[in-house]
Amino acid sequence: MTVSDLNLIKMVNDHYWIKRDEVVEKILYKGRTFYNKFEKVNAVLSQSVINQHIKGDITVAHSLINKNNKVENIVIDYNGRDPERFYHKTQLLLREEGFINFTAYKTKTEGHLHVYIHKGHTTLQEAIQLGKMISMKLAAKQPKQWRMFPNPDLPDEYNILTLPYEVYAKERGASWSKHM
Repeated sequence: MTVSDLNLIKMVNDHYWIKRDEVVEKILYKGRTFYNKFEKVNAVLSQSVINQHIKGDITVAHSLINKNNKVENIVIDYNGRDPERFYHKTQLLLREEGFINFTAYKTKTEGHLHVYIHKGHTTLQEAIQLGKMISMKLAAKQPKQWRMFPNPDLPDEYNILTLPYEVYAKERGASWSKHM
């Protein structure tokens, strides 16, 4: 994993989240109780922290929603058993829908992927609506084994994703895209 691979994500880097062994915070949200093991660190996400994460010394996550309620990426968190098939169908759908910049990253768990759709300065509501539309169209083609982020059913403290470990595949624009 190189710095340029992580720069594709355009992470919110004015703070980060670090995983602890015990519950850090109990959160009541929309009638549900969440037990958060990630602690917010109000410091810049530096390269040394990222390197510690990649080595496996610590587990670091980044926020998807910035302080202005804007989102840079819509993320599909795939937790199924067939990442090749999932990515193939997902990339075809994303191209068809006009999304030309997206990157799939491997997570710590074998076979799981995070597909970052690089949308750029999108309002939170628009990102949620686009995520629902993409998820609905994907669900028409295969069994649902993913979650979309940002997720309105989760508190902001849960709209975070662990930093990826390795690039699975990337797509950067195409001349044949219908929405260029």
